[in-house]
Amino acid sequence: MEPRSGDPVTAAVETLGDRWSLLVLRDVVFEDRRYFRALLTGSTEGIASNILADRLVRLVDAGILTRGTAARGQRAQYSLSEAGIRTLPIICALGDWGLDWRPGSEELRARYQRIRDGGPAYVEELMAELRVRHLGAGPAP
Repeated sequence: MEPRSGDPVTAAVETLGDRWSLLVLRDVVFEDRRYFRALLTGSTEGIASNILADRLVRLVDAGILTRGTAARGQRAQYSLSEAGIRTLPIICALGDWGLDWRPGSEELRARYQRIRDGGPAYVEELMAELRVRHLGAGPAP
């Protein structure tokens, strides 16, 4: 998909800026939900199956996720690409903003508080762990 302009923010918003894409990525990143059914039933926001299917296709087409091949009767597993892993700071920045400006449950806010407290080094550590889990990179340092 070609962005409407050459502006990088426009291109990023066109890829990630809909209501559901970042929430799907959040669940893949933090909950390790990598199968359609797990993403559907684990969504606290109640994503509809047709919307989830559409977002997964969009994220794969954009190179954010990869979809493993599945034989007949088997489930396809989704994995983050490097571009998908690099969305982690975006998700963390949104969580950080939400801590200051939006209400929420203490349980769900705790993750973003840990990330805030850990700072950039903690985010880098999380990205290294994602590379191991999703890309098969060597063990995280």
